Amino acid sequence: MSEFVFMLTHGDRTIENAAEVVPQLADTGLRYIGFKDVGADAARQRELTALAHDTGFEVMLEVVSTSKEDELASLNAAAAAGVDWVLGGTHASDAAGLLPDGVRYCPFPGKVVDHPSVLLGSIDEIAGDAERLTALDHVSGLDLLAYRHPSADHEELIREVVRRSSGPVIVAGSIASIDRVLAVSDAGAWGFTIGSAIFDGLLPGAPSVADQVRCVMEATTAGAAREGRT
Repeated sequence: MSEFVFMLTHGDRTIENAAEVVPQLADTGLRYIGFKDVGADAARQRELTALAHDTGFEVMLEVVSTSKEDELASLNAAAAAGVDWVLGGTHASDAAGLLPDGVRYCPFPGKVVDHPSVLLGSIDEIAGDAERLTALDHVSGLDLLAYRHPSADHEELIREVVRRSSGPVIVAGSIASIDRVLAVSDAGAWGFTIGSAIFDGLLPGAPSVADQVRCVMEATTAGAAREGRT
């Protein structure tokens, strides 16, 4: 079963009322919650991280800033905020030593451009980059923008990146249906993120955010049981 990471984000930025949403998720069965560096300055990152920890979640910060300077500043802010995971970013080699021991770092493989982010490159190129990145001592896994690729076979891309990576692969971006959730799980990803689709009310249980989160949790559990996985 893939792990569900609910992102307090819409359009690749943290939503304004993120702090109001967190308590609504306390009894959904969710384990992981996240937000982006865009839309959350250092003080807000600390506030959201403390709130999420107090509610019982592991916290992921996804870095989607497009400049090297802003990306490395976001890593330093994430360290100060006390998050458990840092996802994203395209300058993994420069990130060594910026995060405390115990914080899992999962950068983007492949060529990622623009904001909202788009993934470019062939499947072999992206998978090769995934293999290179996960060989770095300070890299724990990957944040794969599979469904942000304009032309690749998305499930084949996920399978190949999972095959060639030596750490967990989290599929992020444009997952807006239960079918896509199950496809990600079937392709072997450790986890996946959903944010905008839930705030847009696109999943079963809408318009309630908490009910949509519960439906995604139930679907992943049922899918794993159907395939004989846990």
